[in-house]
Amino acid sequence: MSTSPIDSAQAASDLLGALGEQLAARGEHYTLAVVGGSALLALGLVSRATRDVDVLAIVNGDELLSAQPLPTALAEAAHTVARDFGLADDWLNPGPASLLELGLPEGFAERAQHHDFGPGLEILFASRVDHIHLKLYATVDQGAGKHLADLQALAPSERELLDAARWSRTHDPSDGYRDELTRVLAHFGVDDGRLGP
Repeated sequence: MSTSPIDSAQAASDLLGALGEQLAARGEHYTLAVVGGSALLALGLVSRATRDVDVLAIVNGDELLSAQPLPTALAEAAHTVARDFGLADDWLNPGPASLLELGLPEGFAERAQHHDFGPGLEILFASRVDHIHLKLYATVDQGAGKHLADLQALAPSERELLDAARWSRTHDPSDGYRDELTRVLAHFGVDDGRLGP
């Protein structure tokens, strides 16, 4: 099995195009909100490889619905793509759906970039601004590594980091989180005193 199947915008497009074809063949159509490494690759914002496509939500009109668990038709189509491309069966990953529980940055859906992958699939890739929010939260919550590297690649401004920091505090208002947030902001030369209490 391939461990890093997605290493370019073209690779992301090929996989999602294949998924769209499988869905169309089943008479299905889904609109998915996607975040993380594959979205950043597809938008040309990073150049690192990733092993999966992180599905934040299934989009139904103006609603963002949890993708956990994946609907049966979508899971079956993803399984066929995994077989055809030699991927791990969990390459379409609904793990980030938990972010919906505490709320996304205001205006998330309006900022997302829409891409069609045939008649069976539309993807809303989270915008650069929203990835700054998500990657700052992940860096503080989970430690450095790929999240910090992605955040650095996004080259956030001080204002963008402060906006993201304020949003992230709505997910974790604990003192421990605030202390780590202060350290991460300092890494970018940002004084957390401007965050307020």
